[in-house]
Amino acid sequence: MAEAVEARLEANRRPALSIIRDLAIAVAVIVLIWLGLRVLRSETALDALGPLAGKLVQALIGIVLGVVGIWALFVVGNSLVELLPARATTFVRPYLFVGPAIAVVSIFLVAPAIGTIIQSFTEVPEGEGPLYNYAQAFTDPALQVALRNNAIWLVLAPAGSLLIGLAFAGLVDRVKRESFAKAFIFLPLCISGAGVAVIWRFIYEWRPPGQPQIGILNAFVTALGGEPVPWLQEIPVNTLALIVAFIWIQTGFAMVILSAAIKGVPIELMEAARIDGAGELQTFLRVVMPSIRGSVITVFTLSAIAVLKVFDIVYVTTNGNFQTDVIANRMFNEMFRFRNFGFATALAVILLVAVVPIIVINVRNLRRQGIGA
Repeated sequence: MAEAVEARLEANRRPALSIIRDLAIAVAVIVLIWLGLRVLRSETALDALGPLAGKLVQALIGIVLGVVGIWALFVVGNSLVELLPARATTFVRPYLFVGPAIAVVSIFLVAPAIGTIIQSFTEVPEGEGPLYNYAQAFTDPALQVALRNNAIWLVLAPAGSLLIGLAFAGLVDRVKRESFAKAFIFLPLCISGAGVAVIWRFIYEWRPPGQPQIGILNAFVTALGGEPVPWLQEIPVNTLALIVAFIWIQTGFAMVILSAAIKGVPIELMEAARIDGAGELQTFLRVVMPSIRGSVITVFTLSAIAVLKVFDIVYVTTNGNFQTDVIANRMFNEMFRFRNFGFATALAVILLVAVVPIIVINVRNLRRQGIGA
């Protein structure tokens, strides 16, 4: 009898000890994260290590805080949740893991978006109405050029990346070293937008006739006996040249998504089409394409969203000069160069409104495929 009572007391003690242990670990992790953030925010804490060593230590601290620290908090939180009754554990656990993400999105995305919308209506010159910034946006001649350029980008860039990516996706499966070919095509997507802009700026570099051409494209043109072309200054060639740089980035993304979709097409369908006398092109157009329609829509809509946000390529290459401006670049200049916050926030809202229908199309397409339904 005494042994049974002692065993029951010990069983009751274990949850209490587990709670104390997990709470102590959680407090310790929170304190370490707080100290690490203080070090990261301090401008002098790592000066004694030297410039290079200080930056490396700062990066290491950031990685540890962002990966190990958050992981430890989730592990401890999960241990505490498991001490609850079974039904409570099932109810609380999803919120434990999703809750921080929802809080971060609400604080850093939803709240600023609401503030931006309010500011676009309220920060206007004295005596003007709440729609002043929007009236300026649609009547300003320079912004009309940006809107026209965004429309050109929206038509050509997603279509170009989709078609070239689809061609590569259909052809790359036939080569012996498929993974190497895919990695080579996907590589530009791993480069930052600013880095891509610098690369293509050198490709398009122009010097007056008679001078050495350091740009690859003009060097090739002059080698064939032609005159060097100012690719980034000549209208409308410059806008098309920037779109080519964007397509170079997005083609790898389109290829990877579409290649995976093509591999999911049942081989029986293609074999049946070939038995019925269909050639390779007919099989691809009439069997494969309808089967990967959802993936095609996904690639196109995601590329369209990227096009509406395009900024770095334009900013680094031309900064919107020579009639290459786009809405995002104009918004940046209005905000940080001219300090015209009301007009800049109105442009941000216009971009948001333009993106929403594309997101709706993408969500409906995903539900049609049974994703998130």
